[in-house]
Amino acid sequence: MATIITDLRNNFRRGSIHIRLVYLNVAVFVLVALTGIVLRLFNLPSPSLFQWFEVPASLPRLAVQPWSVLTYTFLHANIFHLLFNMLWLYWFGALFLRFFSAKHLRGLYLLSGICGALLYVAAYNLFPYFRPLAGYSFLLGASASVLGIVAAAAYREPNYPIQLLFLGTVRLKYLALIVIGMDVLLITAENAGGHIAHLGGAIAGLWFAARLSKGTDLTRWINRAADWVESLFSPRPRKPKMKVHYNANADRQKDYDYNARKKAQNDEIDRILDKLKKSGYESLTTDEKKTLFDASQR
Repeated sequence: MATIITDLRNNFRRGSIHIRLVYLNVAVFVLVALTGIVLRLFNLPSPSLFQWFEVPASLPRLAVQPWSVLTYTFLHANIFHLLFNMLWLYWFGALFLRFFSAKHLRGLYLLSGICGALLYVAAYNLFPYFRPLAGYSFLLGASASVLGIVAAAAYREPNYPIQLLFLGTVRLKYLALIVIGMDVLLITAENAGGHIAHLGGAIAGLWFAARLSKGTDLTRWINRAADWVESLFSPRPRKPKMKVHYNANADRQKDYDYNARKKAQNDEIDRILDKLKKSGYESLTTDEKKTLFDASQR
């Protein structure tokens, strides 16, 4: 058992961001399932506990559990719900990383989840058809986050070929349109809240990709918050005790080299920005886009 846990921990650390998200979703599902079993053995009401991490359609209830707009994206109703979402996250997460960075995927996963939850709550409180259900309706699942990733990839590379069983090759834009169109058509069917959240996640993905093509990263604030939270749980390296000897000439040489590198970097960024203004984002090379993105993260 110890070896299995060690292997899982090592695979999680070595895995790409979409693999880590799959691991987190599966781990949460197993933890919730085991907790539910223990509670039922003692005749305790497990659903009332888990609802604190699901998004309620009721505005007063949401006001006392605002964290649920994030936590619900890691909860699933059953094994098939989890399996479907994780397969999509695995496939389209890998595709997304061909066009965007790992931080973009992490940030968009959370941003799409938030937008999906907000659209769900808004619909259940604005439309008379859903309003009677708002008091006892809850939302859970990673679908909105996954649809945001699919929509962003489709916006970035609409003609990318996707191989589907029995259907053959389909362009990514058509696959995204089919999925989003089905959610629109099923918006008043069973699981209406899930379909509404899907639309919110897809809108977030399109919004993110469109703004990023113009140089604005909508996930930047989320990634900064996520980095801060991650730093709270990361062990701080111990500072070695050593004597430091200063060399004035060496320090001056280091300052000169640093300033020279800094000036060269600034000149390169200015050149890329001029090119962006004249010819647009699509005219940039892959290295220029990466340089511009790295500069925006500093």
